[in-house]
Amino acid sequence: MDVSYGLICVQYILDSVVQALVDNSDRRFIYVEMAFFRRWWNQQSDDMHEKVKRLVNEGRLEFISGGWSMIDEATTHYNSIIDQHSLGAEFLHDTFGECARPKIGWQIDPFGHSREVASLFAQMGFDGYFFGRADYHDLIDRSVKRTREMVWQANPNLDRQSWLFTGILPLYYLSPPSFCFDITCSDQPIMDDKNLHDYNVPERVETFIGAALAQAKVYATNHIIMTMGGDFFDQNAHEDFKNLDKLIHYVNLQQENGSDINVFYSTPSCYLYALNKAEKKWSTKTDDFFPYASTPSVYWTGYYTSRPALKRYERYANNILQVTRQLNGFSQSNLRNLIFDLSEAMGLAQHHDAVSGTSKQHVANDYAQRLSDGIDRAIEVINDAYGKLLSKENRTIPIPNQFLCHYSNISACLPIEEQKQFTLTLWNPTIHPVTIYYRVPVTRQYLIYDPIGNLVSAEYLIIPNTTKNIPGRMSSAQNQYLFLASLPALGYSTYYFEEKSYSHANSTPFSPASGAYIFRPLFPEALPVSVTRHINCTKTDTVQSALIIFNEWTSQEFNLYRNTSAIEIEWIVGPIPIDDNIGKEIIIRYNTDINSEKKYYTDGNGRQVLERIRDYRPTWHYIPDDPISSNYYPINSRIWIRDQDRQLTILTDRSQGGGSIYDGSIEIMVHRRILHDDSMGVNEALNETAYDKGLVVSGKHILLFDRPSDSARLHRPCAQQLFMHPLATYSLPNISSYTNYSAMFRQSWSALSDAMPLNVHLLTFDQLAPKQYLVRVEHYFELNEDELYSKPMNRTRFLGNIDSGINHSLLTNYSVPTRLPNVPKLQKITQ
Repeated sequence: MDVSYGLICVQYILDSVVQALVDNSDRRFIYVEMAFFRRWWNQQSDDMHEKVKRLVNEGRLEFISGGWSMIDEATTHYNSIIDQHSLGAEFLHDTFGECARPKIGWQIDPFGHSREVASLFAQMGFDGYFFGRADYHDLIDRSVKRTREMVWQANPNLDRQSWLFTGILPLYYLSPPSFCFDITCSDQPIMDDKNLHDYNVPERVETFIGAALAQAKVYATNHIIMTMGGDFFDQNAHEDFKNLDKLIHYVNLQQENGSDINVFYSTPSCYLYALNKAEKKWSTKTDDFFPYASTPSVYWTGYYTSRPALKRYERYANNILQVTRQLNGFSQSNLRNLIFDLSEAMGLAQHHDAVSGTSKQHVANDYAQRLSDGIDRAIEVINDAYGKLLSKENRTIPIPNQFLCHYSNISACLPIEEQKQFTLTLWNPTIHPVTIYYRVPVTRQYLIYDPIGNLVSAEYLIIPNTTKNIPGRMSSAQNQYLFLASLPALGYSTYYFEEKSYSHANSTPFSPASGAYIFRPLFPEALPVSVTRHINCTKTDTVQSALIIFNEWTSQEFNLYRNTSAIEIEWIVGPIPIDDNIGKEIIIRYNTDINSEKKYYTDGNGRQVLERIRDYRPTWHYIPDDPISSNYYPINSRIWIRDQDRQLTILTDRSQGGGSIYDGSIEIMVHRRILHDDSMGVNEALNETAYDKGLVVSGKHILLFDRPSDSARLHRPCAQQLFMHPLATYSLPNISSYTNYSAMFRQSWSALSDAMPLNVHLLTFDQLAPKQYLVRVEHYFELNEDELYSKPMNRTRFLGNIDSGINHSLLTNYSVPTRLPNVPKLQKITQ
């Protein structure tokens, strides 16, 4: 959706709908996305506010889902899903009170559905969940068995707490054929004047009853839901409702002739209440709805990777958002209003046409710009917070501003170039101490002091040409420092860089002899990007590296750091050549001799992990029709293969698509450049460019090797650390020596007084108001995946461990702020 165009349409829709509801008390309307509603609401008069509040209190205008946007379910992380729903729920609660609390999840347009999203919806207190798209094989099977409605048992870790009634809508979210009365449609209106030649009531009634009876054949009760809507419908709601009023009236008149069909305005929550009263035993589902195929061999799996730069930028923005919230809270800056722009931009970015990569280029640019603007406001908060946390009482000079180096992923930080001294402050947003190898691009050589004044042992390395040649890189830095940084839990460490007057070198080099949505490869076998390659190897006391250059647009650097059990792979792809007029989708394939027996495992939204089996679906008899794209699944944080003794886990730094097409193998798609539209709605080829060239994208994979029984205690914390990465800020203090700097500034600080168990994760720390904080703590290991860390943990231990000097009251929960523990939920009866 074009955000600006959407806002223009929404204001007309809401203006029109509110008046139509006021005109007739029988009418009902549901609304989903709070981002657009809030903008409209803020422009309305007090009189309009009162009208809307009355409609909400009467249940005639119902908010469902209630998030900031209708999220994508394949490429979003559970942290951001919770955040954007919290943002919407907070607005609804503050504006309308408890009557506006959403009871239904409404995901009618996303392109596949996640078990973790269903689990989150259940934990948010939703009674049900409806969506429009499911694999055509699955729909055929469910229609025959009349199981399009079910109970989704969405999280084995939570048992019944995660059970959620789930329904697949009859026609996505559209009106029955020939009953679209919107101004955007050309279907016949209801003409009920018998004196005119275009009188059509009998035909319209007969056609509608036929549609209702046909739909009833694939659902299990005598209640059916008929959606009457579409994209940007109801800009003239009077016309839509007038025709529906007539249709309802004349269809119900047929009851006098023996018809047993009763039609009335309703909402999904009312519909679900009626189903619940029917006391039917429902079928169950325990897997998810990926991958989605709309027709034979048309698998919507390409978007798992589409627009990889935007996918990475969304993760980067979230990292800044979480750190900014923490800094704002622990410093008691009370600047939550300045964080709102980034919170809102992140909420919009979760939209199913945003982080999914399925929007037009100018719309994707708009999403990125909003994130950038939000980050700019967040930096104001970061500076204010560090001004309080860094400063000692005897400080006599102004506090230097902190700034971000947004191009550090391509070894560039222009503000520190040519500086005689600067500081690097790393904030660790996790509640566990962290040691990381960090790289700083430089144009000079420096002495580096750690927080207690010791000189840091650092490697002075050459920046590879593959990085220096990336289009748009303006830095003159030719080298980079690599050193081990130690960070306290939920706190920061500052490293002081001071120019030195002599030089040295540490490194020892040696050289050995598809469209936005759809993924449909031309060939059954992947083609290598090059038949030759050049390898540069580097060995130092800190790291052993192998830079593999396949050609001028593809490279990988393998890094094995001292005393670590992980292999870091940094890849650079682009500009993808299109001289042959053929689009290309670039994968990285990792081959092993692990006997995986068709099985592989992918995460759901960064949380649960699901077993996948090649060419197999758990809930219907699947006949393979595409050997590659049908076996691709979304990867938000990890994928692994294993046998009895060994496990290979790969962690990703953004959402990507991948699978195991061969036993012992994992492949992950990292970039796409497509020259033809896939006719699925974007109406534009996925041909991203920058600096007049094809887009260059860089990224990171982390490879972990371990025994299956020990793997969780490795991949769980590593994945969280990759997602909640330490945030680096720099400053340029006007102080000529480390000694003078350390006398006035605190160089290390932690909000915690004690170490926390490995299975505890701080999901949210947000200052809502002075002395009021929202804290979400989670146990993030799954049942039975680790002998020690899968055991329950004590949440109160964390709450009593905050040593920030804050006189605080804590609001703690996992769900949205409006979820109340005494809210009754509908009961679910399963077969």
